[in-house]
Amino acid sequence: MPSNVHDIRPKPSDTEKITINLGFVDLGQVDLMVQEGFYSNRTDFIRTAIRNQLERHADVVKQSTARKSLDLGLRNYSREDLEAARRAGEMLHINVLGLATIAQDVTPELARATIASVSVLGALHASPAVKSALADRTR
Repeated sequence: MPSNVHDIRPKPSDTEKITINLGFVDLGQVDLMVQEGFYSNRTDFIRTAIRNQLERHADVVKQSTARKSLDLGLRNYSREDLEAARRAGEMLHINVLGLATIAQDVTPELARATIASVSVLGALHASPAVKSALADRTR
């Protein structure tokens, strides 16, 4: 392979795709706002609306996050993290508001041996085998 050619690995997405159903009148009003130039597209409108609502309820989110002992943001669990927990005889309780990632080199057996529970408000990225192994421990 020539020295100026590099293997490009896709960057993990920092967003999650969702689908919503809107009534025709609501959708028409969104389209009108886009057409009038207030928003660049439907997605821009919906993201802005969601952010406004989250900002409006920020105190409630903050209080609930603290009360439920949630890690906020991105939380990565590497194979080394899980092996250290196993050596220490500890079981992990994964409680995340955001994105929890279990490394791709974590085996289902290691996950079951070290993760007691999984509660993620947002998204959990892990191999299908690890997700399946933890299905009975996931809320």
